[in-house]
Amino acid sequence: MASSIDYDATSVIALNYSVRRKLALYLNPTNTVAANWTDVAERMGFSYLEIRNYERLENPTQKLLEEWQTRPDATVGNLLRFLHEVERNDIISELRHLIDEDCRRYLERQVQVPEVDSRQDQGITVHDDLMPEQFDAFICYCKNDLQFVHEMIKHLEQTEYKLKLCVFDRDVLPGTCVWTITSELIEKRCKKMVVVISDDYLDSDACDFQTKFALSLCPGARTKRLIPVVYKPMKRPFPSILRFLTVCDYTRPCTQSWFWNRLAKALYVP
Repeated sequence: MASSIDYDATSVIALNYSVRRKLALYLNPTNTVAANWTDVAERMGFSYLEIRNYERLENPTQKLLEEWQTRPDATVGNLLRFLHEVERNDIISELRHLIDEDCRRYLERQVQVPEVDSRQDQGITVHDDLMPEQFDAFICYCKNDLQFVHEMIKHLEQTEYKLKLCVFDRDVLPGTCVWTITSELIEKRCKKMVVVISDDYLDSDACDFQTKFALSLCPGARTKRLIPVVYKPMKRPFPSILRFLTVCDYTRPCTQSWFWNRLAKALYVP
């Protein structure tokens, strides 16, 4: 049965941990006659030196996907095409149902965030008036991290930095569609997005959507748009989807005195 999913329009960001882990199980081994991750890496456009560096890693396939997903051509369609070209149709057959499931979930969330009507977008935030309110950064956080968001407001808005942050619980009017308004704010109202990373963040569907939506907007500018922040020690692994970005780390006492200035300067950068 043919799939109705447009794989070429679906970013590889849609693929979640289970699919990536299974891809690694198929592609990491290099002592088989079947094509492995190095063959796929060549088709993705990675250089000889890059591939040699990845060979040193325990899980080169994971690293390969993390690096490739920052590129404009990083679509599920291209990934499937590369697997077919290196004659790994066995992987496609085994993982197709999982890939389809991830793609549908990813695309459904995008469908749930249609473009906000121009007659309505002036009534999104509490300070919307004749002109839509603009912000320096959208703050992506879960409820359990709200206390740190208050600290962020105090240090970035109420000091000489005078930055304007978009904090959903404070700035967004009630009674609006969460997914629609979130996408409007991230794409059109906010210059950057600060992602507050914690163990609780990893369980938040809202944070997952916001992060993936921001990453999918402009592949060439991802490294400038998102700023991951860690403010307390984590027991769980750092999200792989953000490992290619420099982290602003508040957990180290020796660098805390620089933390707010670094974060503010990052938000000022065009």
